[in-house]
Amino acid sequence: MRVDYNTLTKTLRALTEGETDAVALMATVACEVHHSDDRFDWTGFYRVTEPELLKIGPYQGGHGCLVIPFARGVCGAAARTGEIQLVADVEAFEGHIACASSTRSELVLPVFGLNQRLLGVFDLDSDQPDAFTQADADALKSILAEVFAQAA
Repeated sequence: MRVDYNTLTKTLRALTEGETDAVALMATVACEVHHSDDRFDWTGFYRVTEPELLKIGPYQGGHGCLVIPFARGVCGAAARTGEIQLVADVEAFEGHIACASSTRSELVLPVFGLNQRLLGVFDLDSDQPDAFTQADADALKSILAEVFAQAA
């Protein structure tokens, strides 16, 4: 099953309308996105909890890493640079943190809230190599921007 981003956008818009609590939004997005596509093996958020540090937030799938410094891994790179990380082969990513040994590819998007403050990152892992496309990145970036625009 492949995600239909138009339907996913409409569903998330309906579920999150008027909500500004970042954790509530993260929980809803993680659940809906995770169940929308068979490629998504682990889907969740790492929240900025102190300077240069991410801690696990709402997610779907097996256990994730509890703490990720901005200086390490794909999630850290997305938080540090503010740029989407589209990684076809996690083994080829220098400094990759193997939270799950089954992960083969990863897509991580920075998440910005009210006043463009970095709230955290949205991490999608797949047990398939090269599972994510630029189209996935673009669609999810648009969804996150809409859902979290007013999040505090």
